[in-house]
This record gives sequence, structure tokens and C-alpha cells, in this order.
Amino acid sequence: MNPDPRSILDQGRNVAWMIGVIGTLAIMAILVTVLLRVTRPEDLAAIRARERLQFREEVRAAEAQAISRYAWQDQAKGLVRVPIDRAMELVIKEWQNPAAARSNLIARVEAATALPPEPDNPYE
Repeated sequence: MNPDPRSILDQGRNVAWMIGVIGTLAIMAILVTVLLRVTRPEDLAAIRARERLQFREEVRAAEAQAISRYAWQDQAKGLVRVPIDRAMELVIKEWQNPAAARSNLIARVEAATALPPEPDNPYE
């Protein structure tokens, strides 16, 4: 009983087709896995956490600079930002005479919150 050469050839073709189909599916699976890993966006929570951390560091740096250096708060009104240590020294020195300090404080608040003068209206 010799096998028919055509049936052996058909079996070989069937095996080749099966290997080809399985190989193609394996390649497709690998490509899909790689594409999912490469094209997946970064976690939104992680991005926002990094942004919040960076913003917090910027705010803290600005606050540290604001409380430790002299600067103009409003130059037109004559308001100057003073470092905290120096401001506390000035307050202690000024409030040794409470009546004078109170009147000086009221005058400074009025100057700081004063509205700018209204321009003259030519139609009045």
C-alpha cells in the first residue's frame, strides 16, 4: 500500500497553509500588541499630577521671593513690599506709641485704598 503521491502533496500543502495562517495571525498579534503599547497615551492623572507639582513649586518659589526681598507693590501709591523680618521690626518699633501708630496706620490704609481721581468731564 503505497500512499498516493497526490494525497501526500495535498497534505503538504494543507500543512503549509496552516503554518502560513498561524504565522500570519502570530505576526498580526505581535503588531497589534506593539502598536497598542506605542500609541497608548500617557495616563492623564500622571500628567496632571506633574503639572500640579510644577505649578506648586513655581508658586512656592514666587512666595519665597516675595517674603524675602524688597519690591514695589504699587509705585504710584508709594507701596513697598518689605521682607517679613524687617516688617516685624518696624511694627514693633512703631507700636511702642500706640496712638501715633494707629493714626499712621489709618493714613496708610486710606492712601493705599484711595481711588484715582476722576478725569474732568467736559460735558458737565
